[in-house]
Amino acid sequence: MRLYIETRVRAGMETLWDRTQEPSRHQRWDLRFTEITYLPRADGEPQHFRYATRVLPFLTVAGTGVSAGERSRDGDRVSALRFASPHPLSLLKEGSGCWRYVPTADGIRFLTGYDYRPRWGRFGRAADRLLFRPLMGWATAWSFDRLRLWCEKGIRPERLLAHALAESAVRLLAVVLAVAYTPPAVAVVTAAAALFLPPSPVTPAARRCLRTPPARTSEPALLGTLEHS
Repeated sequence: MRLYIETRVRAGMETLWDRTQEPSRHQRWDLRFTEITYLPRADGEPQHFRYATRVLPFLTVAGTGVSAGERSRDGDRVSALRFASPHPLSLLKEGSGCWRYVPTADGIRFLTGYDYRPRWGRFGRAADRLLFRPLMGWATAWSFDRLRLWCEKGIRPERLLAHALAESAVRLLAVVLAVAYTPPAVAVVTAAAALFLPPSPVTPAARRCLRTPPARTSEPALLGTLEHS
């Protein structure tokens, strides 16, 4: 059940690294977080951070984590992290994962693999398997494509979200009008088109990301050096 998402970003390594490692930039494209803040640290120590997600206008779920990054002689980079949330309403109790940055002749393979333990016992495990984990996988993939478009085309993440909302609204409106004013056969074709036609090139889409690892992957050794948050 470990989540895996991969995309290909045709941009410079420093641009991609900065927009994924700098909290103020990371929170702009990642749909899973509303706020990410680095906590003070001593030289040579892993970086501790606080994250928060606004679930409802009046409800924010927060947690903490610790991360560290390294680079290899071949130009690959990896960022490993552990995270946990003590909030009783957070289904996600604790977890760990990594980001990998692999330079290729056709851009940078940017990928993540992560897993976590849910709380709330048997109910939490069922809710996670049926709803929360698929939603997390989709949100991660959508966010990765949003990041790719920001890096490759220079479109601000906020504008990309507006594109996605506008396109979804147009598709929904087309279905509603077809159901209300056209024969059933036309309405079915319209609904199918709204669901399956490819999104605009400037609209983020989870479907553009690889969701299954191409081969068996292992956790980076760097992860073992991090304490639990």
